[in-house]
Amino acid sequence: MSTLLISDLHLSPQCPAVSEAFFGFLKNEAVHSNALYILGDLFETWIGDDDPEPFSRQVILALKTVSDSGVSVYFMQGNRDFLIGKKFSHDTGCTLLDDYHTCELEGKKVLLLHGDTLCTRDKQYQRYRRIARSRLLRWVLMHLPLKVRQRIAAKWRSQSMESNSNKSENIMDVSPQEVEQTMKKYCIDTIIHGHTHRPNRHKHLHGERLVLGDWGQNGWFIRIKDKGAIDLVSFKIK
Repeated sequence: MSTLLISDLHLSPQCPAVSEAFFGFLKNEAVHSNALYILGDLFETWIGDDDPEPFSRQVILALKTVSDSGVSVYFMQGNRDFLIGKKFSHDTGCTLLDDYHTCELEGKKVLLLHGDTLCTRDKQYQRYRRIARSRLLRWVLMHLPLKVRQRIAAKWRSQSMESNSNKSENIMDVSPQEVEQTMKKYCIDTIIHGHTHRPNRHKHLHGERLVLGDWGQNGWFIRIKDKGAIDLVSFKIK
């Protein structure tokens, strides 16, 4: 038995191949694990737990099937699905995690995060994140009609794509200094995150950082086996 971690699937009805790969991953991999950790951006957009979109319900039911099988499922909000809340947690049977979560997985102590908080050189994004994650704005958003939230989400996505197209790759990646400071702060030598869409294993002064990939032509997950051995796994999506 092992623990599995995924992030950045950006699920939507417009990408059926990725969705089918995810459902297959749940049936063939996740149900045979001890735990599944989803480190944000499971969805391309999430405008609230009250969204009746059939595709969202399909994903929720699939996760509920995994949790009902005895697998512990954990969810960390990403920058695309930060409005996921208690109803989603209840309906899927998953446990919501804070932005920084330390835990011991199969005997290995790790720090889990989505990854966007490490990208401190992107000052514009960090300002947006502070505003978007504020309790006041989240309260306001969740009290807007569903159709208004849909329009806002579409506008934000369009603005984000335009903004990122004008940024250097260096700015949108993590800051090595922030990684070192985070490792020291949490007294940890292993960090796992997503967000940057740059799957790899990186050596740092105080330990190792493993980056999950986004799902597109390939699917990505991390498997932590007994005694803490870690594998970064990729597989082809049709």
